[in-house]
This record gives sequence, structure tokens and C-alpha cells, in this order.
Amino acid sequence: MGRRREGREAAVQFLFAHELHAEHSLEEQEAFWGIHNAKTSVRTYAENLIRGVLSHLTDLDAVIGPIVENFRIERIANVDRNILRLAVYELQHVPEVPTPVVINEAIEIAKNLGGNESGAFVNGVLHRIAHQLRPKGAHKERTPSLPTDSKLEDTQEVPLA
Repeated sequence: MGRRREGREAAVQFLFAHELHAEHSLEEQEAFWGIHNAKTSVRTYAENLIRGVLSHLTDLDAVIGPIVENFRIERIANVDRNILRLAVYELQHVPEVPTPVVINEAIEIAKNLGGNESGAFVNGVLHRIAHQLRPKGAHKERTPSLPTDSKLEDTQEVPLA
């Protein structure tokens, strides 16, 4: 398992525990990391994700809520809810991670940590959200075009430097 996947899984586990206990002291946070026993790079990555999700929680839930029509966000399984929150956070605030990677990572984490239907549920919800947040082609890297020069003819070579 890669560092980022491990960090995402640790973040989901932390968010799950955070939601159950509502508040965390520094001692409880250190106990979580003592049990998780993550490498420093994994912990750093996870902590960045955790801080991001917790600081945008209301906004993330506002994105997820309308997608799960006729279903209050509180009724979504705790693990699935936090996987969705993490993925939506990445879709909104971590543009360097491509959309398919965000979705695939969330699905794999849901299969690993969630219930039997978690992977399919997370997949369906995230595809709808991704189309809203990152429409196709909106985040593709563009190759810089060469400046146009009206004096150049079509048959003339354009320098690549």
C-alpha cells in the first residue's frame, strides 16, 4: 500500500473516531497514532487531510447532502460518510490529485473499511459530485501554445525552444 493510500485510510479512521468521541485531546490524538503506528510521512499526509476535512466539514456536508437525495447525511454509515467527506475535500481543495485517483482511492478504502455495499455506494455518490465539482476537461493540464505570428506561413517551421 502506498503512502497516500495509507494516509487516506488513517485519516478516515481518525475522522471515524473523532465523530464517535466528538472531542479529542492531544493525548487521545497521540494514542490514535500510537495504535496506528504510521510512518512520519504517512502521519503528516493524514494529518493534513484531517485538518482540511475538519476545517471544511459544513461545506463538505453541504455538497454531499443534496446528492444523497431523501437521505440525511447523518444516516449514512459513519465510515462511508467520512470517506465521502475526505474525497470531496480532495476534489475541492487538492487539485493536483486527478479526479479518477480521488474516486478510485475512495472506492478501495470503502471496500476495505466499509460494509458490503460501501464501494458501490461511494462510487455512485462521488461520480455525481465529481461531475459538479470538476467537469470534464476543466482541470486538464494544457500544453502552452506557441505564440502566433502573422508573418509565419503554414509551411514554415516553428522553433520549439
